[in-house]
Amino acid sequence: MYRAIRIHGYGGPEVLQLETLPTPVPGRGEILIRQEAIGVNYIDIYFRTGLYKVPALPAILGMEGAGVVMAAGAGVTDFEPGDRVAYPTALGGYGECRTIAADRVVPLPPDIPFDIAAGCMLRGLTAHMLLREVREVRAGETILVHAAAGGVGLLLCQWARHLGVRVIGVVSTEEKGELARQNGAAEILVGHDNLAARVRKLTDGAMVPVVYDSVGKDTFVASLDCLAPRGLMVSYGNASGEVTGVSVGMLATRGSLYLTRPGLTTYLAQRSALLAGSKELFDLIIQGVLSVRIGQRFALADAGAAQTALESRGTTGSTILLP
Repeated sequence: MYRAIRIHGYGGPEVLQLETLPTPVPGRGEILIRQEAIGVNYIDIYFRTGLYKVPALPAILGMEGAGVVMAAGAGVTDFEPGDRVAYPTALGGYGECRTIAADRVVPLPPDIPFDIAAGCMLRGLTAHMLLREVREVRAGETILVHAAAGGVGLLLCQWARHLGVRVIGVVSTEEKGELARQNGAAEILVGHDNLAARVRKLTDGAMVPVVYDSVGKDTFVASLDCLAPRGLMVSYGNASGEVTGVSVGMLATRGSLYLTRPGLTTYLAQRSALLAGSKELFDLIIQGVLSVRIGQRFALADAGAAQTALESRGTTGSTILLP
């Protein structure tokens, strides 16, 4: 038997129920993992509320974790019991153990602790996708990063600095601004008021070629207004609510802008992409280029409190559960 957090319907944090369940048996192509640490992400909240639908109810939430292989199903050749592993995009993570398709898992280097892996797999590979795949940023460019003190935001600041890119970080408080600055943001803007005017001043009127916006509804139009002609708006989160009712004419009148809503699952659909992105991420952590900040740690039983903290937008860095 093992403990897991399940939902039987959509709603607030109260729908997250700690239950004792039979230990799963890995099927063909699957492995069973004893989880040492589990990531908590906004996508978990989207699934809990029903903004994103789970395949079936009841369901175990959680997309990210790290641990040790307990058993391997038929046909699995890449992993065996005792191997250290991590994964970024597989529903079912809020539990002491879990089964998962082996091709969605990567080997975890011995130099990277389980908690760091659980705090960086989804967020770090999201940063990789944004900076290296959605649009490959170039040295000397200036970019705008919302929620710059969050789990993804801090990694974006560090990684962009490593690539020679100037980051303007947008945060909600002075304290978060100082954290983002310590992690590579060259300039800090607190709040979203008059955002375009402040970006115009920092860029001598040039504006920025790309905006990375995880906030959503509250900042969408302001983000568009920060872009240079033919700039790219990357909307990759809905922390303030889903962006709806967008007129494509807004893109034309603001300078023939581009808009994308990338999903990490699509970018990692091929195992080769998952392995390559993970290797680059792990290498930069081991080299000390990237530092993963675990800002909040909760017990598995306190998953509701963890999600509430994340929703409050009062967290910094990554949030994890410890089984």
